[in-house]
Amino acid sequence: MRFRDRAHAAHLLAARLVGYRGTHPLVLAIPRGAVPMGQIIAEALDAELDVVLVRKLGAPDQPELAIGAVDETGQLYLGRHARGVSAAYIAAEKAAQLATIRKRRALYTPIHLPVDPAGRIVIVVDNGVATGASLLAALRAVRAKGPAKLVAAMAVAPPETLDRIAAEADEVVCLQAPADFYAVGQFFENFSEVSDAEVVGILREHHPHPAPAD
Repeated sequence: MRFRDRAHAAHLLAARLVGYRGTHPLVLAIPRGAVPMGQIIAEALDAELDVVLVRKLGAPDQPELAIGAVDETGQLYLGRHARGVSAAYIAAEKAAQLATIRKRRALYTPIHLPVDPAGRIVIVVDNGVATGASLLAALRAVRAKGPAKLVAAMAVAPPETLDRIAAEADEVVCLQAPADFYAVGQFFENFSEVSDAEVVGILREHHPHPAPAD
């Protein structure tokens, strides 16, 4: 199955997650690509929307291959592709990606203050995962803040990556897990890049709001 675009995948994920409607969940999307998906899911579930800031670390001479990821606090997750990569390269790549995270935080926070996930049902959304480095880093970052339940939701992932994600999340919702997986984009007819301006526009529409009174 190929998705028409991120919106198509998001509506399908929202249908799988509809049981969380009425629980005041928090949807955390990984910028930038997953934010339009997070918006659709949050609206369908009557949930709050925010972002979780992580960045993958690209391999030497192959930046699209993730050797790991770093979260906003500087916590590092390294995957199997990091084996044999020098500590100096990893430190430099971590610093570069942290700089990008800080720029995005400076851009997004004046529009939308971060939402505390403590005690909440949290759904972390990614458009799809290959190595899973970014999503795994995001799940660990959120878990450290004490959510009541941590759900990972994505359109597509290879089976071996799903096993690693399942070890970090309380629930995993993935629309498909094909064995012949090469890249996330191969499963989307339209996988155009999402800009910071689009993310800012979405966050501007979704101001944090308190849980409804019992």
